[in-house]
Amino acid sequence: MVIVDSDVWSEAFRKKNSRLRSVIALKKLITKDEVVMIGPVRQEVLSGIKNSQQFERVKEVLRAFPSHVIDEPIFEMAASCYNLCRRKGIQGTHTDFLICACSIRWKTSILTNDRDFARYAKYVPIELYKYVK
Repeated sequence: MVIVDSDVWSEAFRKKNSRLRSVIALKKLITKDEVVMIGPVRQEVLSGIKNSQQFERVKEVLRAFPSHVIDEPIFEMAASCYNLCRRKGIQGTHTDFLICACSIRWKTSILTNDRDFARYAKYVPIELYKYVK
């Protein structure tokens, strides 16, 4: 199973990016039913859409991927990951560290183009989904 970061979803919804390797990887994951969705990623994707018709269309597409439940221990782990990386001089968003914590807890990899995750991986035990760039 793979948690897909909002940057990959956003690319997938832009027609001009349909040939990007990350989007191709996402399509393969969807076909294999291996996509893990979390609420904060859904929110990030939808928050970037200005056009109300497009918002509704994307919202409906994303509903095909029910959000996994995030419990208190995951939020606590996300805070620990954030604090550890911050002590090492690495800044990140709360959503990024929530993705990391979900990945660790659920033993899933992360599909992202965000290079920050490679920096987090130096200090927290996450696995990035490998695809050929």
